This record gives sequence, C-alpha cells and structure tokens, in this order.
Amino acid sequence: MGKDSKSKEPSGSKGKGKQPSGGGADDGGAKGKGKVGKSSDGLGTCTYVKARHILCEKQGKINEAYKKLQDGWLSNGDKVPPAEFAKIAAEYSECPSGKKGGDLGWFPRGRWRGHFRTHGYHVILCEGRKN
Repeated sequence: MGKDSKSKEPSGSKGKGKQPSGGGADDGGAKGKGKVGKSSDGLGTCTYVKARHILCEKQGKINEAYKKLQDGWLSNGDKVPPAEFAKIAAEYSECPSGKKGGDLGWFPRGRWRGHFRTHGYHVILCEGRKN
C-alpha cells in the first residue's frame, strides 16, 4: 500500500505507511487565483473533483474489492468504468455512499483529504475534474 496515487492500490490510513507530504489540510493550491501548472496532488489547477470511493475498516476486505478491480480492468492497464466501480462499491463499501455506488458527487478539491487519510482504507475513482 504505497503513497503513490498512480499505483491504484487501496490507500490505507490508521498510521500505516507513509503519508503524502504537504501538511494536513489542503489549501486548495491555486484556489482559482491564476496559478498555472500542476499541483503536487496531480490534479493540475482544477478546483472541483467528481469521485467515487470504496471504504472498508478492515484491510482484508478492501483488498478483496481491489482484487476485483484489478482482475477485471487494472491488470490489463484499462480504466475501471464508473458503472462497474459502482457495483463493487455497492457490494464492499461500508460507507453510506456505498448504496449510491460510492458516489461522492462534485466537491471542492481537498474537501475529503482528511477523511481519506484518517478513516479506514479507501479505493478512490476520480470521474472528473473542473474549475
């Protein structure tokens, strides 16, 4: 379970592994104030993100969900279709959003950062970015 978001592995919290640098709360980087270029979180200059997630308290359960994603798409280098991710989220996620396929909707970048770092284990699918 590494810190590299491109690894597509479940992100663990609860004090396990290294955490990304940059402090606790996300200040939103540019926050629409004209900064150009990519931010350290790989989202560029976007200010809103649309995401789905799978949340599990136990690492074994999130690993099962991740294995389904890996066997179906990731091992082939394919992107996981949001509808398929939603089915797996509905089956495995322990978050109330699991009933909605893990849909978190559109939210300001950085809003969930603390939650993702401190509550259980997550697999997160970014569906869109906008300013």
